[in-house]
Amino acid sequence: MADFKQMRFLDRRTPPHIATLILMTGLSALTMNIFLPSLPNMAVHFQTDYQVMQLSVALYLGTSAVLQTLIGPIADKFGRRPVTLWGTVLFMLATLGCIFAPNATMFLFFRMCQAIIAVCMVLGRAVVRDMYPQDKAASMIGYVTMGMAVVPMVGPAVGGALDQVFGWQANFWLLFLLGGAMLALIWADLGETGSKSGLTLTAQFAEYPELLRSPRFWGYSMASALSSGAFFSYLGGAPFVGTVIFGMDPAVLGLFFGAPAIGYFLGNFVTGRFATRFGINSMILWGCLMNCLGILLSLTFILAGTATPLTFFGFMTFVGLGNGMSIPNATAGMLSVRPHLAGTASGFGGAIMLAGGAALSALAGFLLTEETGALTLMAMMFITSSLGLAAILLVIRRQKQLGL
Repeated sequence: MADFKQMRFLDRRTPPHIATLILMTGLSALTMNIFLPSLPNMAVHFQTDYQVMQLSVALYLGTSAVLQTLIGPIADKFGRRPVTLWGTVLFMLATLGCIFAPNATMFLFFRMCQAIIAVCMVLGRAVVRDMYPQDKAASMIGYVTMGMAVVPMVGPAVGGALDQVFGWQANFWLLFLLGGAMLALIWADLGETGSKSGLTLTAQFAEYPELLRSPRFWGYSMASALSSGAFFSYLGGAPFVGTVIFGMDPAVLGLFFGAPAIGYFLGNFVTGRFATRFGINSMILWGCLMNCLGILLSLTFILAGTATPLTFFGFMTFVGLGNGMSIPNATAGMLSVRPHLAGTASGFGGAIMLAGGAALSALAGFLLTEETGALTLMAMMFITSSLGLAAILLVIRRQKQLGL
């Protein structure tokens, strides 16, 4: 295991600095949500329905899920550094495609191609697991994924403001510039941490069954996927609720939209401080409970007919807090089930999470109407978060059976 004391910032002969890993995950998160307040205006620009443009979330997540099943084994074969560099280059090209797309169909195609930036998230987590044992890895993943919290906190607000001043394309120009800066940083600082497997790609993919036969891998993966599923449902439905139900303009919606990220930041901080002390299973359990609590509180106000933008978005802070506690710890758990397959586990576990997220995001966009309002969205989120709680309870039961 490497040690952060061995790191020299901007020296690619040593393991990467934690700042680089935080920024890598931050760019992945920003790509997912910076443009969401612009979806109604983008629908007008491309002369199509909101539901069509909302597919830019579901298609992105679905493509990312597929790519993550490939990224892990490829990185285990060729190394973390080259795969991350090439992925960032392809992301920049896809972003240009989004900017200059002549119609909604071409935009959605290039939006799917943008999902290659998942290399930064998948391999950022794998790098941490290369360097640390399970509980310490959970702690460090908590700090690293703060980038996924801080960026979404400000991303929609920045995106909404850019849309109002310069138009929706400005969001993607910002992503292109940040992609260039990230490419330079990765080139300068991301030293190789993985041990190349020496296997052919065919043999690398053939190791998937070893991973998939582990009930604990599935338990951790589903705890992560279902816990985050509530957030992905939120991504698919909240722009509609904010715009149509509450009548918010893009800039204001952007400010409110980042509420879960505040909680996610706090949850990541709690993980960073306490995962080593209390263990990953306890952290996941409490995270799933927080997730359910936030949704239940919001649902109560909706059923009482007293929901406001402040209550709807405000209680989503608990959802973010729960995810900030559950996702890093569940990730460390699934990477530790078979440590020699850390890259593969990171990719496949992330694929499970994003495939579910894509389905839930699309379903939320499809089901929401002006008549159903936010009730349908909250019901979806509560069912999903409750299933996440059940998944970690099954993992705890399994570990007791194994005497771990």
